[in-house]
Amino acid sequence: MARMAHADDFALSRVRPDAQKPWFGIAVQRFGQVSALSQFLLGATLGYSMTFGEAFLALLLGSIILEVIMCIVGIIGQKEGLNTALLARWTGFGEIGASLVGLAIGISLIGWFGIQSAISAESLDALMPGIMPAWAWSLLFGLAVTAIVAVGFKGMQWLANITVPLFLVLVGWSIISELSNHDIGELLTGPAPGPAMSVWQGTGIVAGGLIVGAIITADMTRFNRSRADVIKQTVVGVSLGEFVIGLAGVLLAHAAASGNIVAIVTSSVGFVGLIIVITGTLKINDWNLYSSTLGLVNFISTAFGKNLHRVTTTIVLGVVGSVLAAAGILGQFADFLIILGVAFPPIAGIMVAEYFIVKRWRSELDATRESGRLPATAPRIVPVTIVIWAVSAVTGYVITWGIPPVLSLILSMVLYVIAGKLGLVRGVGTAKTAQADEVTADPRTADTIAN
Repeated sequence: MARMAHADDFALSRVRPDAQKPWFGIAVQRFGQVSALSQFLLGATLGYSMTFGEAFLALLLGSIILEVIMCIVGIIGQKEGLNTALLARWTGFGEIGASLVGLAIGISLIGWFGIQSAISAESLDALMPGIMPAWAWSLLFGLAVTAIVAVGFKGMQWLANITVPLFLVLVGWSIISELSNHDIGELLTGPAPGPAMSVWQGTGIVAGGLIVGAIITADMTRFNRSRADVIKQTVVGVSLGEFVIGLAGVLLAHAAASGNIVAIVTSSVGFVGLIIVITGTLKINDWNLYSSTLGLVNFISTAFGKNLHRVTTTIVLGVVGSVLAAAGILGQFADFLIILGVAFPPIAGIMVAEYFIVKRWRSELDATRESGRLPATAPRIVPVTIVIWAVSAVTGYVITWGIPPVLSLILSMVLYVIAGKLGLVRGVGTAKTAQADEVTADPRTADTIAN
């Protein structure tokens, strides 16, 4: 039974100690997640409207914010060995709240999976016109990522070990090729080619660009072996990703006096640009699909009492996302997904406040950690959490000054701690927790695994 849970990447159970991984390999995945093509675009956005020094400062401050969030949330995930949606049951949300967290993660990330597949397809079609239509590229790309994610964490590690070094080499080569025609000193000291942006605004863009990845970081860090590994992995992966790729984007924006770095890179280096598009998107899109699957599995388990197998769910979501991307439907939902994104920062704030300060259900996690099992029960719903979540998310959406995601995260923490002090953090109803051995003992689930 334990082997089956392992094969399912512990979607509904704790990660066993023997399944945890060395930190460096996971750091490669984190770097691959951060150093995606989107990071080029972020760097270009900063470089087009800021001096190099200002952009460096914005990247530094934004990275610090992200790393602090990732380390704190990541340490919780590492210690408990639980993914974000499952962990939420005992960190303030209860079973119903956690199912909503899982649903939000599932919808948001499968949407971005499809959108990024479509964007990559457009780039491939532009670089190799006439070979096949954009919709076919989109379908092919999405299904390729689906096949890799279906293998699980090991498959994604294999992908990272190939694509991350290749991406770095190709990006370095393309940057040298493009910047060889410019005076580096002028690029480093010259003014911004576009309309001015403040360092504070730039910091908000950097922090907001990866805030969802920071919130769901437990999906990755549950495979770490220690708190120190979480910190090392985060600092190395995020710092290198933000600065190496981000600052490259800044320099390219100054050199071309444009914010469209994708067009600059692909037009300047031809076929190499094609490989950059593929490698740069693969390593972010696999995590989009992976975390989306974990979120949906947890939602279905809670809402309908059905324990889906992760591999089967991955394939279904991947195929659906790929088909919708090929049909061009998901592009119309980009604005909705951006709005949905404001729901994520308060999730981290509530989880951190509950786990480290209020500790209403911390003892239940502590009591079962050594045995590797989940607490026998979870609160059915925690009404005050739903209210705090909604208030904090709306605040983050309405208020546009400063760094809205960070503001909503801090607000949710403060409100939850106050509610805890007032005795308002209480569960209503109790839900029995299905253990991993019970899940895999279900004949229907066993058949799914066999198939």
